Amino acid sequence: MKPVIIGIAGGSGSGKTTLTRNISERFSDDVCVICHDSYYKDQSHLTMDQRVLTNYDHPDSIQTDLMISHLRQLKEGKSVLTPVYSFVEHTRTSETVKVDPRKVIIIDGILIFENKELRDMMDMKIYVDTDSDIRLIRRLLRDVNERGRDIESVTTQYITTVKPMHEQFVEPSKKFADIIIPEGGQNKVALSMIYHRIRSILNESDEE
Repeated sequence: MKPVIIGIAGGSGSGKTTLTRNISERFSDDVCVICHDSYYKDQSHLTMDQRVLTNYDHPDSIQTDLMISHLRQLKEGKSVLTPVYSFVEHTRTSETVKVDPRKVIIIDGILIFENKELRDMMDMKIYVDTDSDIRLIRRLLRDVNERGRDIESVTTQYITTVKPMHEQFVEPSKKFADIIIPEGGQNKVALSMIYHRIRSILNESDEE
């Protein structure tokens, strides 16, 4: 059976992870998830000072071609080994995560609608649209609490790369979305509609 590929995009801190988790929990064993963030390029050859200066919000910072290759393999019913990226060390680790093919494949990331080849592989494109102030607060809390960064470095990165790259690449990609959801996983009405649509697609595939 051809898997259903769902893309979930939106700005940093918009609520993509919450939405992805809700869909995964709803459809349980029928779902596998691949995060675009896992495909940030290896930077082990650079010093830490050089790694910190990388513009992580630009499409060139991510190995999207590898993600596309993995998606093709999953569509063919093959398992893949996805990279593991350390946001503390700013480079890939030596570990990988095995992802097995499922009926529903969710991919999430701020830049997944920016790449046409990746975008064309999706059966459903969802954009999580959240106010910039809320996104900044969420990012600040996450990076300080989970990634060991200080407030000054987070705000500096937001001003110098996150905000301008959002305006250049992420926000314009919203036009490619099939569904735009305010507040992501907290929007119960939108969630219900998405669940219904996924179930309909799965039923259609089963009938084939």
